[in-house]
Formats: sequence, C-alpha cells, structure tokens
Amino acid sequence: MSPSAAMSVAPQYFAGISAPEQRAAVQLPDGAQSSMGAAYHTDSKQRMSVTKLRKTALRSLWGQTLLVLALFWVPAALADVHPVPLDPKADPATCLECHGDKAKGKSVHTAVSTGCTSCHEIRVNKDVTRVKLITATPAALCFTCHADKNPAELKGLIHKPAVRDCLKCHDPHTSDNPNQLLKPLSGGEKENLCLGCHAIGVHTPEKGSRHAALDAGCDTCHLIHKSGASSDLEFTKHLKKSTPALCLECHDPKDADLAKAHQGQPFATADCVTCHNPHESAHPKLLQAFLHPPFEEKQCEVCHAPAQDGKVVLTQASSKELCVTCHDEKAKAIESAKVPHPGAAGDCVDCHNPHASRQPGLPKTNSVEICLACHTEQDEEMKTKRVLHQPAFQTGCATCHEPHGGENQHLLRAKEINPLCLECHGPEAPQPAALPEQHLISIFGGKVRLPEDYFKKVPILPLRYGTGHPVEGHPVSNTLNTKTNKPVAINCLTCHQPHASAKPGLLVKDQEANMAFCKTCHTEGTIQLR
Repeated sequence: MSPSAAMSVAPQYFAGISAPEQRAAVQLPDGAQSSMGAAYHTDSKQRMSVTKLRKTALRSLWGQTLLVLALFWVPAALADVHPVPLDPKADPATCLECHGDKAKGKSVHTAVSTGCTSCHEIRVNKDVTRVKLITATPAALCFTCHADKNPAELKGLIHKPAVRDCLKCHDPHTSDNPNQLLKPLSGGEKENLCLGCHAIGVHTPEKGSRHAALDAGCDTCHLIHKSGASSDLEFTKHLKKSTPALCLECHDPKDADLAKAHQGQPFATADCVTCHNPHESAHPKLLQAFLHPPFEEKQCEVCHAPAQDGKVVLTQASSKELCVTCHDEKAKAIESAKVPHPGAAGDCVDCHNPHASRQPGLPKTNSVEICLACHTEQDEEMKTKRVLHQPAFQTGCATCHEPHGGENQHLLRAKEINPLCLECHGPEAPQPAALPEQHLISIFGGKVRLPEDYFKKVPILPLRYGTGHPVEGHPVSNTLNTKTNKPVAINCLTCHQPHASAKPGLLVKDQEANMAFCKTCHTEGTIQLR
C-alpha cells in the first residue's frame, strides 16, 4: 500500500489519532511544496506516521466489524443456559427456590412481585434449557412498563444512559438504594453512582471552591429522568426547578452576609448560575470560569452606583455608553465594518453578560443560543435535523463568523470557503495555540478560543495539492474538466452543508453518501476531474 493510498483512508478511521498527529502524518515533505511537479518522497518519520494511520484504520475497521457481530449476537448472549432443566410453563415461584435473594432488599423492583416470567421466558431445545428476556434488549423491556421514560416519546435532552442502557444505573431486581440504583447518589468518587461518569467536584483546584450541596447528593438538585422540549437549564440539566428558584430553596437573599457579598446590589431575581458554577470552580465563591475584569477584581463601583429602591443603577445613562468607556475600539469596529452585523448594533448586554460566563467572550446564555434567538432558520435546523456541525451547534457560531461585523460575506472569518473549513480540517493548518491556564486553544490567529480537547473529534483530511477527499485524487478546490477543457468551480460547500443535515456527512440537500450523490456531478459515472 503506497503512502498516498494510506493517506486517503476515510476520515472516520482517524479517530484514534489526535489532530496534530493527523496533520503530521499527511504533511507534505520538505521541499515538495516548492513545485507541483516535485517527486513525492517520505522520510522515516513520515513513514512511521503513515504506518500508524494504517494500523489505526485497520484497528477501527476490525473494531467496527466486532461491533456488528456483537449486535447480531445480543439475543444469544442474553439467553443464558440454565444449570438445571425447567418446564417452559414452570410456576414463577419455582425460580425463587434458588433466586430468593432477587426478592429481598430495601428496594425491590415491583415487577418481581408479578412473577419472573413477566420479564423472562424459558426456552427448551434438545434438552437444553435457556432463560432469556421477553424482549430483544433490556431497555425495550423496561419501556413496556415505564413508557413515560421511553426516549422515542420524549422531547429535549435525555440523560444518555436512559436512552438505551437502564441497567447502567439500575439493578433490575433489588438494591439497598432507592429505585434499585446500583449505588447511592451521594458519597465519594467510589461510592457515588453519578461520579462513575461525571467527574464533578472530585478534583477541585487548591484555591478553588466546591458547592457544599454536592455532599448532600446529586438528587438534591437533579431529577435524572426530567426532560422537556425547552432549552432551559431546568430540562437540559435535569433540574428539580429552574434557577434561581432552585437556589433560593437553600440560599436566602435576605441573609445579611449574602447581601454584603453582593455589595448591596439587588440579586434576588437574578439567575445565580450566570455568575456562579453550581458544582465547583477554580475561583473563590464558585464564580464561573470566565470573568469580566471589574467584576473579578470587585470593582463594582466602576459600573454601578448604589442601588435605589431595590433597582440597579449604572454609572452611565445606558449600558452601551458604559461598555464603550472601556471597549471603544470594539464600538468603532462595529460602526466601520464593511459587512455589519445588525445584532451588534444594539446593546452589548443583549448578547454579553457583564459579570461572568461559562464560555469565552462572556455570552449571556451560551455561544449558540445567543445567536439562535435571532437566527430562527438555524434554530429550526437544530431542532429538526439529526446531524449537527460541531462549531455551529456546540462550540458556537463565532467559530466561523465574526459576531461584531467583518470584511467577508456572511461575516465569515475567511474570504474564501476552503480556507475557513481547512483551518480545522486541513493537514497544513497552523498549529492551534495553547492557552493552558484557561484550558483552551486558539485558532484564526488567536481570534477564536476553543476547549483544549476540541480537535479530538475533528477529522483532518488527507489532502495533497488540493486533492484527496472524499477519495484519493478527488479535488476539493477549483479544477479543470479534462474532457471539456473547461474550468469547474469546487469548494467545500459544493458537497457539504455548513450547519446541519438529516444525513451523515452534512451533504447538500440532506442526501445520502452514495453513488447517486456522486453522479450529480459525475453524470457519466467514470469521468475524473483532475
């Protein structure tokens, strides 16, 4: 297998290699870029990288094959051979003669009282007795009674184990914990069921802070199976109540110490989690990860006058006038932008929190929702389409767009489409700059800050001289039709949608990735545009 062939391995097989390693593996050799006709060669380091890609691809392919086989064999795996013969119509009470422990404990599943055969069936074939579930999967069995927990009937964000793996949290028969939970919802890292997946409150920085409510148990604030169509934290975080109502169950806003900590400013109706992390923080007082400098330095008087009649009073006539006293350069950039953003012309606090935020740039809610409030078309895509582009609906629109106005069409961060996409997906893109103190990295010359693990899920395309995706030799930029000798305009948007799709691959018009899609360009099925 040639190095070039190895580099054309489908992007999904790159999953085991980090983005920098992917880029190194498909990087052109020294001097090869100086001439399009330069002979291709590899040094030992590159050969090792390509070999690693090949091995990773094979491991991934083998892993996927095993997964398919496992799925086919699930029913057999769930049909255990019973150690003694049984009559297929045996009385369920017979089971308890050996399995009596399944009906004892502090919390016994009510289904046990209806008889073992309400969930299990006995099969006898050629004198071999097998006991299996009456459904293909445990989750399907659970939903026959717990229909209100069936994800197919629910809207909104559902706790991942509740989608298809009830037994990850529950014992199907009995437990010493409420609701047949495998472990309590409180205690240390080894005792707490939730901490098996959510490492929250267990690695608090030395100078940081930790919410005391964690010791009372996760169910103090959360209802794990609560979900709803709304994007409110109450549903996305499975809270018992929305904030601040939930917080005020423990924290009295009339408390003198609490009022002093907020320097006499009214806060009873504010949403506590805009400024505070509800679990733990690297800052004192559970303050959020990103803080506005005056707020972090407790210089409230820079922006606030003493409150009057329980209302906030600013030191300037309006919030925008107040912001530009420090951020005058941003105001000038908004006014002078070649392509203005209408949303940036309003008050700064329409989009930004003036105190703190969970994300860089201090977005008021998060870096996706603040945009979708106006961009309803993309909001509808998020609700109705299954495959969402990570920067558009997870990291934030400002990954690709200039939020305050810019020089390019659609407020894009690059003049052309391909350089924009290849900033993340290109093998020759600049190495992201590390911001270790903030656990972030930056791209686009430091203009965009991302989580430090962002590139773990980003496929790096094995491109050489503008070709190599989706197969070796296929162009990704403008090329020439060798049959008609006419130029052909190509960029990433020729095949892909930038935001979302109903099908994998984000292909245009929600099409499947098959030959029918390819023939929208390759009408003869054989022509190669090189």
